[in-house]
Amino acid sequence: MNQYKEGNTIKGKVTGVEDYGIFVSVDEETDGLIHISEISDAFVKNVHDYAEVGQTIEAKVIEYDAENKKLKLSIKELNEEVKKKKREKIKETEHGFETLKKELTHWIEEKEKELE
Repeated sequence: MNQYKEGNTIKGKVTGVEDYGIFVSVDEETDGLIHISEISDAFVKNVHDYAEVGQTIEAKVIEYDAENKKLKLSIKELNEEVKKKKREKIKETEHGFETLKKELTHWIEEKEKELE
């Protein structure tokens, strides 16, 4: 059985951190790389801010090269799954934006008085 199928989540130990990504040892034979582009959707200025050698890290398998026992991994795809699970659809009320339209001027005036 191939436990390293695309989409699976794995845990591994960080064995190296370079400017271009994080190296992860998953088992005695299999290693992976989390490329800098797969760490976060936000700009990654310093890879060292995301992992350190010896740390256990969780990542999603993007690709598995069985012949060379190498994994392409992603942290940001795991984070996207969490975001999707937490997102709930916002339900519009029957009043829509009417409350905002009606109260906005009043709320602005109250805030201006507070700031004086």
